[in-house]
Parts: sequence; C-alpha cells; structure tokens
Amino acid sequence: MRSRLKTIKRHLPSREQILGNPLLQMFREQLHDKNLWHLNRRSVSRATSIGLFCAYLPIPFEMLPAALGAILFRANVPLSIAWVWISNPLTWIPLYAPAYLLGTWLLGDPTVAFEEANSNRLVERLLALWVGCLIFGTIVSTAGYFAIQALWRLKVMNSWRHRQERRARRRRKSFGMGRR
Repeated sequence: MRSRLKTIKRHLPSREQILGNPLLQMFREQLHDKNLWHLNRRSVSRATSIGLFCAYLPIPFEMLPAALGAILFRANVPLSIAWVWISNPLTWIPLYAPAYLLGTWLLGDPTVAFEEANSNRLVERLLALWVGCLIFGTIVSTAGYFAIQALWRLKVMNSWRHRQERRARRRRKSFGMGRR
C-alpha cells in the first residue's frame, strides 16, 4: 500500500509547483494547511470527487475551482488538481459531447449538426452544455467518490488478510510445524 501511495505522490504536482502557480496565489495562505497534502481514504476520495466534477465544468482554468473545493472540503489538493487534467483539448469531445446532447434533450433544444458547429452557434446553446455538464459531473464525481472508498477498503482488507497469513506462517514455523 505504501509503495502505491509513493508512486501516486511521485506523479502528482509537488507542493512547491502548486504554491508557485500564479493562478493559485489567492489560496496561498490556506494551502499551508498540512492536512490538504496527506493521502488517506477520505482526502483521496474527496479529491477524486472534486477533481472529476471540476473536469466537467466547461470553463478555462478548472484548477481554480478544484483547488478551492479541495480547501473547502479538506481534500488532497494535488490529487484534486490532477483529476481535472482529464479535461483537455484531446478529451473535450468525448467529455462534453454527451453532456451537450443530454442538456439539449432535457431542455428540448435542437442540437447543432457537426457540420454547422461554430463558436457562435455553440455559444447560443451554452445553457444546454452547462446543464449536461453539471449532471454528468455530479454523476461521475459521485461514482468516483464511492469507487475510491470501495477500492481503498478492498485494499485494506486484502492487506489485513495477507498480514494475518504471514503471521500464521511465522507462528507455525516458530513452533516447528512448517512443511517439510
């Protein structure tokens, strides 16, 4: 478990990188709380939920609301920011197209054909995109929260079982009851 946490920490932005980011300077004072940098079940599941929700916000600089959410909900800041990175120019269409279609369906708006899509036409349909993104973001972030909770619990239970097995083997060996 510890080696996996070290691997995760190695791939997350460092505290210095986050504190040095000019966009996050407004949170500099709050970011000194050491609890915002720990990796534990609660902080990781909260960070996952916040980051996934913010990834679905159709705005630039989603890192700002992710950092603010992590501070407000006492989640791991680097992980919350890292989850936002699933939303990038390469993933916009797979993330936002279904959300846009859901929003147009819920609002009863006609969709814009791909050939007719341009910035003016899409701005006219921005409400549909926001509605769909908020719904998708809520669903994905909730699923992410519970998935991390379940995976963490499974890992802890598995670690306990392995520890108990090792102890039982050591006890059998120390009493001379090992296999020959």
